[in-house]
Amino acid sequence: MPMHSRPRLSLVTRWSALVATLLALGIGVTLALERLLPNRPVLVGALGLACVVPLAIIMIRAQIQPILSLFRALEGTVTSYNDGDFSFSLHWPHNDELADLVGAHNALGNVLREQRLALVQRELLLDTMVQNTPVAMLLVGDAASAGAIVYGNLAARQLLNQGRKLEGHHLADILEQASPALGDALARGGDGLFTAGDSEDEEVYHLARRSFSLNGRKHELLLLRQLTQELRRQEVQTWKKVIRVISHELNNSLAPLTSLAHSGAELVRRGQTERLPQILETIEERTRHLETFILGYARFAKLPAPRAEHCDWDGFVERLAAEVQLRVVGALPSEPAWFDPAQMEQALLNLLKNAHESGSRPDQVELHVKAALGLLRIEVMDRGQGMNDAVLTNALVPFYSTKRSGTGLGLALAREIAEAHGGRITLGNRDGGGLTVALILPAANL
Repeated sequence: MPMHSRPRLSLVTRWSALVATLLALGIGVTLALERLLPNRPVLVGALGLACVVPLAIIMIRAQIQPILSLFRALEGTVTSYNDGDFSFSLHWPHNDELADLVGAHNALGNVLREQRLALVQRELLLDTMVQNTPVAMLLVGDAASAGAIVYGNLAARQLLNQGRKLEGHHLADILEQASPALGDALARGGDGLFTAGDSEDEEVYHLARRSFSLNGRKHELLLLRQLTQELRRQEVQTWKKVIRVISHELNNSLAPLTSLAHSGAELVRRGQTERLPQILETIEERTRHLETFILGYARFAKLPAPRAEHCDWDGFVERLAAEVQLRVVGALPSEPAWFDPAQMEQALLNLLKNAHESGSRPDQVELHVKAALGLLRIEVMDRGQGMNDAVLTNALVPFYSTKRSGTGLGLALAREIAEAHGGRITLGNRDGGGLTVALILPAANL
């Protein structure tokens, strides 16, 4: 019979009925004994107790025993829950408060069971994804475990241990069998690229490292991603773009030169030489433009390693001001700079010329230099049109330009020079309009 169809009978009602029944039984037995044994009250009381007490004990035990069994069953199911087994459920035949407790306990078990199944499914999905990702993943313990490998996926096994399991091995032992380049990359610390293999079988990898606590102990996650094919595809795309840009620029220069040369030859044939100086001047101008274009590419492709030296700020800024108009904001640092003066001058001239070409007034092109916290920040600011999000995203990409006659090398060359000095370059729009381009460099040769 379903529980909801049975009448509700609470524990208080059942026990009250039991006590009332025992009292009525005791009174009835006592009255019956008084009739049988008049004037013998002590004997009647003793016989009454002898009859009622055993019966009361039997009836109370009959009521308490199922409750005690239920409590033991509850204790057992809780122990099973602690062990991760949620397959047990309980049954209580009465429709009372204990039935509510059993129902809540069973509902809890169902929820825990469903959560456990969902967790198992997620773990299986995560393990499938981790095992089948092309990124080699290693989870390494702390120094207390001597760098023992806690987990390694299939890609890590193939890369570092010929497909065999890595768990339980020490990272130092595995590195002895791996490429020396990997050991050097780990010794350097941090994230970065490294190259392994011979020139013909050279492979490029990216190493990422993350530290975190697991079960109260520090662990390190190592991610090794092979980038050779991706870099080769990017290299091919870059070369295609270079060829397109160079072809476009050459065609734009050679077509007018061919036309002008033909016009000059025709004028000479006719004896009309008065226009030849103008034609030759135009040819010289286009040739000089083409030479400047090619030299720009050559400088970008053959940028030498910087030769850093101490450089006085006043003299350095005077040389910049002699090339392009600028206004210095604030005081220049008292300490001399430490960089390659020629390369840094080339980078800043490109940034200052871009600022003048942005639509800003010449007197609003500003240079701000400040040193703090071991970093040198050189800012070139203007009040031009600024950049939208798409241009900001691609501005530092080589050969990207929004100018009709631009080569897309100015900002890219400045970026190369900054990174060669161990720094970086940032771009951001200014409040009120304009752009700020900042070169962030180490303040000194530490």
